[in-house]
Amino acid sequence: MNTRIITLYIILALLLTACKKDFLDRKPDDQMTEQQVFADYEKVNKLVTDLYGDLHSRARGLAFLQHFSLSAITDECRGSTVENGQSRAFNTGGWNTYDQPGSGYKWADIYATIRIANLIITGIRKYNTPDNPLNTGDLNIRLGETFFMRAWYHYLAARLYGEIPYIDHLVDPNADLAIPQETFHSLVEKICADCDSAIALLPVNQTDPQFARTEKGTALALKAIVRWMAATPLYNGGVLPNDTRIGAADYSTRNNKRWEAARDAAKAVLDLKSENGQPRYSLYTNYGSNDFVSGSNNKVYTRLYQLFYDLNAFKTEAIFMNMNDKYEAWQGDNYPPSEGGGSRQQPVQEQVDEYEYIAPDGYGYPVYDARAITDGYDDANPYEGIRRDPRLYRDVIYDGATFRNSVKNTATGSDKIGATNSTTTGYFLRKFYREDYRPGNGVGFQIHFPLIRLPEIMLIYAEALNETGGSADDIVNLLNTIRQRSFMAPVPPVIKGDKVKTNEYIQRERRVEFFYENKRWFNARLYLEPSSATELAREQAWQAAGGDNDTRSQKFWPYPKCQRMVNGMKPVEDPNGKITIGGKKYSMQRFYVAAWVFVAPTHFYFPIMQDELTKDPALKQAPGW
Repeated sequence: MNTRIITLYIILALLLTACKKDFLDRKPDDQMTEQQVFADYEKVNKLVTDLYGDLHSRARGLAFLQHFSLSAITDECRGSTVENGQSRAFNTGGWNTYDQPGSGYKWADIYATIRIANLIITGIRKYNTPDNPLNTGDLNIRLGETFFMRAWYHYLAARLYGEIPYIDHLVDPNADLAIPQETFHSLVEKICADCDSAIALLPVNQTDPQFARTEKGTALALKAIVRWMAATPLYNGGVLPNDTRIGAADYSTRNNKRWEAARDAAKAVLDLKSENGQPRYSLYTNYGSNDFVSGSNNKVYTRLYQLFYDLNAFKTEAIFMNMNDKYEAWQGDNYPPSEGGGSRQQPVQEQVDEYEYIAPDGYGYPVYDARAITDGYDDANPYEGIRRDPRLYRDVIYDGATFRNSVKNTATGSDKIGATNSTTTGYFLRKFYREDYRPGNGVGFQIHFPLIRLPEIMLIYAEALNETGGSADDIVNLLNTIRQRSFMAPVPPVIKGDKVKTNEYIQRERRVEFFYENKRWFNARLYLEPSSATELAREQAWQAAGGDNDTRSQKFWPYPKCQRMVNGMKPVEDPNGKITIGGKKYSMQRFYVAAWVFVAPTHFYFPIMQDELTKDPALKQAPGW
């Protein structure tokens, strides 16, 4: 029997009219009754498996917006104009409550999957589903996975829309469909309650053939993430302009117990032990400091490259993942034109500036630090003149970078800035690339996308310690452990005990470690960066400065984090330049790329589509829409 047929009927039961209520009681030749389905362990197992299958559209990784990552609508990347310029439609204010590009991640999609989870939980209990006759205890594990999935999909909706209904029962289409939203803090408690139900049933390790299904640590990690979200300024002491959320009064008051809860939840993940008494999760540290990717001019460490391909990394560091998220063709869309690609998403200068340099004193500092020039950082030779964070060389192809034994030049040829299908920012994406792949060479592979990795929990714990007066040594050790894995210099010891400086390093570490992993869109909003007084003042100073946009781009950086513009870096022929490509000398020069639309509070959340507001008259639209 095709379980997707059952799934389709379930979705129809939610979305269509009341006459569809008893869909599983109908018995065409190719259908079964609800009771028959839940009397069979294998059929229930397949329904649970479908919850994982829905991750491919509900939490797309490399192509969240169907064709573009969320990076393309943040200050990480700029999207091209292909596929009707979906990302640019968002950046130019082209989204509304009737039309949004992409599919799978929206309100109706997520709640359709939540209904399946509710059907599974209800059906197992109602019909007393038998255990797996071949392996006692499997039914409880499947039930635990379903509790987690119900929590996870509510989390996905809350990330996008803020305040949502938490539906933990089967909705009768004949009943009152006016289901109200709940405050974010209420949602967090319900997500955590479902996670607790999952934790009680799940094993510490899911091994073959169940590898990549949820475990105790997955549910513990989700608790840590939502507790952390609840502690950030968007929900804990910050002020969202023109706030119309139902929990606005509560959100504007800081409660440090929320940071304490985030701290304890993150610590529970880090303390989790496998059956052998060893930590369940650990950073991937295969390969050493002398191992580099072939054809990278000894710039890309094999460890950093293999982090997203070696199955050992997914077994030790990845807490939750979207298996087979994309296939090799994705790379062709993003390769430079000289490699047969289309440069679909291009890193921007705002992101590149966050990769620190390694100073002569052996510590890492941002390139916009007051000491950077004295230490030897040269903005005209920003990549090779002084060693940068090794993750930069893995993540970004820049002018003069060696990629697949070829030195890339954005000054001329097919990779020239502004050429057909080429970069508009001076950069090409590199992260997640399998460097042995070339379009049409017959090399096939699957790309697994990590949804939760251990460093995310480590940074939550470090930040929570910083917010609650925890050990400065512990915070620095957490940061340096993540950096050491990436062959990056440690943080300077002078930040110890300095809460503000420590927070800056934590936030920068988060931005660099999780570049292009669909975190930035949410994190910028959790910290209210687009409406921050500091960032707005920086933006106003930039706008008030004399000269044209390119002049301001060159003189006034770091750039404001208001999500309203992006900048790039271009090579300029210079007889005194320190970058030599094809016999010519170049210096690098910043330039202004584009202005974007960001209106507070409108663009802090995705809008709820109008047809959903019509279906549920109790819903309240996201602020500003």
